[in-house]
Amino acid sequence: MWPVSTEERPKHLLELLGRGTLLERTLARVSDDTLFRKPIVVCAEAQTDEISASAPGCPLILEPFPKGSAAAIALAAEAADPDEVLLVLPSDHHIADAAPLFEAVRKAEIVATEGRLVTFGIRPTRTETGYGYIRSGASIGNGVFEAASFVEKPSQDVAEELTASGTAYWNSGMFLFTARALLAELQRHAPEIHEATSAAMAGAEKRGTVTRPDTEALKRSPATSIDYAVMEHSDRIAVIPIDLEWSDVGSWAAVYDLSTKDTDGNVIDEGSHVLAGSGCLVKSDGPRVVAIGVEDLVIVATKDQVLVVPRSEAQRVREAAALQNKPC
Repeated sequence: MWPVSTEERPKHLLELLGRGTLLERTLARVSDDTLFRKPIVVCAEAQTDEISASAPGCPLILEPFPKGSAAAIALAAEAADPDEVLLVLPSDHHIADAAPLFEAVRKAEIVATEGRLVTFGIRPTRTETGYGYIRSGASIGNGVFEAASFVEKPSQDVAEELTASGTAYWNSGMFLFTARALLAELQRHAPEIHEATSAAMAGAEKRGTVTRPDTEALKRSPATSIDYAVMEHSDRIAVIPIDLEWSDVGSWAAVYDLSTKDTDGNVIDEGSHVLAGSGCLVKSDGPRVVAIGVEDLVIVATKDQVLVVPRSEAQRVREAAALQNKPC
């Protein structure tokens, strides 16, 4: 999401889809206290103030440095009761209606209490090379399947094959398991992460709802994702396919797709204009932007930097972000 998203203010702290940051929308999704306890929020220590304001009363685990989703989830599991069922939700996803997810969660809870690690697979609505996929295997029952394999962001040909198969789903990055089961599989498949995060929480500093893991212990943890550390190796993985209007909001093109458009198909923030143009996303936190006679562009401006890119090339924003500290 460059140039708006930065290390100091990353994607989940931005209002990209209207009212409320992506984090606030995620917290609202699990706000029903008849179904959920207060969420454990694992976050960067540098973002403490903003996240505390968005998640009042929630237990916070403050990471002094990023170590990937495997370590972050392990820290939360260490903080929970061993037999507590944990629903893991990334803080930067869009879900239009969470009802299908919660229906799947109820199914997942049954197999999770039997020691399975459950992942939620989104039935693909199009060929997508920007997502990972999960292939399902044998049926466990009640709409739950063994996970046969994981496929990282595939080529176009492979993505078309997966989408047409009817047994492959987008890897949502949402999981459900007991703390005990997750830590057991982590110890089995990624013992260095397990040892480091366990020691970090054993030596943590706790003040009220805020936990600061021991820095020296956490340094020993490899930095990797939960998929690489556990999910792609364990024989205890189950997948539940769901029909869900979902996005990981991974590019400005995704923001365009999810936003309300005017009669010319433009998404324009207040104060900006597109004249005799269509299919554009225009967002500015700095100068007033006026675009004339253009089509299918993403134009994003801050007080310091401006991005102009065809919507079809929005994934290349990483290249622009890599240039920001280089001299012109």
